[in-house]
Amino acid sequence: MIQFRVAVAFAKFIFLLTIFATSACAQSDGLGGASNKAASKLVIESATGKHVFKIELVDTPETRRVGLMYRTELAADAGMLFDFEEPQTVSIWMKNTLIPLDIAFIDENGVIKRITADATPKSLETMPSGALVLSVLEVNGGTFAALGIKAGDRVRHPLFNNE
Repeated sequence: MIQFRVAVAFAKFIFLLTIFATSACAQSDGLGGASNKAASKLVIESATGKHVFKIELVDTPETRRVGLMYRTELAADAGMLFDFEEPQTVSIWMKNTLIPLDIAFIDENGVIKRITADATPKSLETMPSGALVLSVLEVNGGTFAALGIKAGDRVRHPLFNNE
């Protein structure tokens, strides 16, 4: 019986070690968390210049549902681009999101229609797009104000066929 308990404890230890190692490797993407897709470049053209971000594209119901939940950090030049596949009105919330975010709602032409700045971590308050949008870009809170990015600015990325 003691050998069985030791074997079970050892199996649990190996399982947890495997999960830890996998998680640590996944976090090397520069985005501060695991990523299912390779990062790509996104450029925002504003009155203050061109601003380049390394983004993770999420384009499935599951990846959109999880988004940046549970991540504890995000590189200064990183973000997550949500592809909703068809223009629609959307609402975003911060449930289980641990870091403050700036959120840009972007139409099918790559034009930022609305920005929600410094969204409160873990908040269940919904933030609506206010217009038909194809995507949402999330970056660290305060980034858009610091860079002078505003509604009306243009986003360049293959998703918008305007690169």
